[in-house]
Amino acid sequence: MKGKKKTYKRKETFGQYFKKKYDLYLLLLPSLVFVIIFNIIPLYGITLAFKDYNMFAAETPWKSIGASEWVGFKYFINVFGRPDFKRALANTLIISTYKIIFNFPLPIIFAIFLNEVKSIKFQKGLQLIVYLPHFLSWAVVAGIFVTLLSSTGVVNTFLESLGFEKVKFMMDNSVFRKVLVFSDAWKEVGWSSIIYFAAIAGLDQECYESAIVDGANRFQQMWYITIPGLLPTIVLMLIIRIGNIMDAGFSQIFAMYNPTVYESADIIGTYVYRMGLGKMDFSTGTAVGLFNSLIGLILVLSSNRVAKRLTGKSIW
Repeated sequence: MKGKKKTYKRKETFGQYFKKKYDLYLLLLPSLVFVIIFNIIPLYGITLAFKDYNMFAAETPWKSIGASEWVGFKYFINVFGRPDFKRALANTLIISTYKIIFNFPLPIIFAIFLNEVKSIKFQKGLQLIVYLPHFLSWAVVAGIFVTLLSSTGVVNTFLESLGFEKVKFMMDNSVFRKVLVFSDAWKEVGWSSIIYFAAIAGLDQECYESAIVDGANRFQQMWYITIPGLLPTIVLMLIIRIGNIMDAGFSQIFAMYNPTVYESADIIGTYVYRMGLGKMDFSTGTAVGLFNSLIGLILVLSSNRVAKRLTGKSIW
């Protein structure tokens, strides 16, 4: 129609938006300060990997970082040629792979089957029991397993009473990795299953009702509705787990291992601790830590792309 002009709403500027929502930014401020202090500023320390760090090169250790001499990739080249680093890298990959293969499916299976339990009281009670170990520190868990699996512990005493020989659970390189995988499962399966319970609760209940009308039994409902419905969550958690494959569980291993099982249990995390804090070789420790982080980033990006191609589901 003639004479009728279109009216365009003027785009709101950031300053105008900030004036209206300034209280939300004030709430964000403490978290922003925390991230800057504990995550952004410490990134300056990465330069230690490329410097021959001398703690006494300046007045303070912080200033000494800038005053230390640049040496390029010297520490990366040195560490990659060391047999103890190669052993730690291999152990990290092996232990993480074991945990993914044996422990990653357990929370999914636990959540699916517990969801099929009819008794709400039994379901909640079992959930509580399985969740509890997560709230114990690894120092406490290590103490429990050392007590149970020591040469005079309950397990070896029972095996001896049955006529079997004692097993050196905590000192045998061929057994210790199995102890790590089992103790990790015991502690974390219940807590890890929470996200899968939440995903199951969010599934469309009409699908189950339709399946019942069509004559599907409980197993068929689980196979054709529950598991496909959980697939996006499973893919997401698997990508995150693969991205953390270079973290084989520092707190767990540091609390449980000993020099007799270094051959099978010394990982990147414990290696960095021993080199950086134990031997005061901060440049080597930083170089190994930076290498570890870069590999984790590459694995996250790669696993995300593979998951997107194979299943059409990914983080981004």
